[in-house]
Amino acid sequence: MFEAVEELLVEHADLETRLADPSVHADQANARKLAKRYAELTPITRVYREWKQAGDDIDTARELAAEEPEFLAEVKAGEARREELTEELRLLLVPRDPSDDKDVILEIKAGEGGEESALFAGDLLRMYLRFAERIGWKTEIIDSNESDLGGYKDVSVAVKTKGNAEPGQGVWARLKYEGGVHRVQRVPATESQGRIHTSAAGVLVTPEAEEVEVEIVANDLRIDVYRSSGPGGQSVNTTDSAVRITHLPTGIVASCQNEKSQLQNKEQAMRILRSRLLAAAQEEAEREASDARRSQVRTVDRSERIRTYNYPENRISDHRTGFKSYNLDQVLDGDLNAVIQSCVDADAAAKLAAAQQN
Repeated sequence: MFEAVEELLVEHADLETRLADPSVHADQANARKLAKRYAELTPITRVYREWKQAGDDIDTARELAAEEPEFLAEVKAGEARREELTEELRLLLVPRDPSDDKDVILEIKAGEGGEESALFAGDLLRMYLRFAERIGWKTEIIDSNESDLGGYKDVSVAVKTKGNAEPGQGVWARLKYEGGVHRVQRVPATESQGRIHTSAAGVLVTPEAEEVEVEIVANDLRIDVYRSSGPGGQSVNTTDSAVRITHLPTGIVASCQNEKSQLQNKEQAMRILRSRLLAAAQEEAEREASDARRSQVRTVDRSERIRTYNYPENRISDHRTGFKSYNLDQVLDGDLNAVIQSCVDADAAAKLAAAQQN
């Protein structure tokens, strides 16, 4: 059933030998590449060996059961275990997103609802910061534009792993499903009649690009400088330190005003621009891919309304997967794993179904 895995086992053994050679580590970039591939193949190798051993154990139990019927129970238990391993191995063999181990830049923008939407954007920011804290990721607010009541008109935050993440546990692997429109239903702080309002905020998640991944020609950039602004006249610079960079061929714009110097703001804006250009290139490649290879849990369509946060019912609903729970207060405090896992599982199921059709 899994004949192709034998080739992966040979590759895994070869990588193990190469990584044990001290001379390989003289080239750190190549060593990291080999180590990453080795980490990807290790769970496949482990599960495949367990799967083969389970098959041998079933054959042995059947031979014994021919003479001693009490061994039939071991046959049934072995068959159930092998079925579990078969499904686990199928999932491991589903093609992985090459960006799964990347760090991300997460942007939250207030949408419909004015000040209430900006306050909700602030709630989403706190949710993601708490989620990252629980997992042990590092966060860095790159740029922000606060509203008068303490929310955010827009905010950009870099989320990074500490060290090497396990396969499928990288920042992009978990947060890529968060891109889209998030809707909130609650009584706003600005509402005097106690009526429930609906507003929304948009979330954009892009894998953070290294400089070598995106080629940017200096002549393709228009760089504008301006004075940064803040709520109620606070934190307003008296010099033109804020920077806006426009990539002329694509029209993609990135800006930053948080840092004190124009140079620092330019560097941060370039980080955002590189990530947006990489995301645009990946989205174009996905549009050109066949429908069978696309995930049913879409991370590309940023206009898709993906989730509703209902405060009166303490309910959170993901509209892509059908996930629903009544612990919204805990989710907003960073307990986001179950919601994200529903997206991971649906995505894996869709990719597995597509792979079986090919």
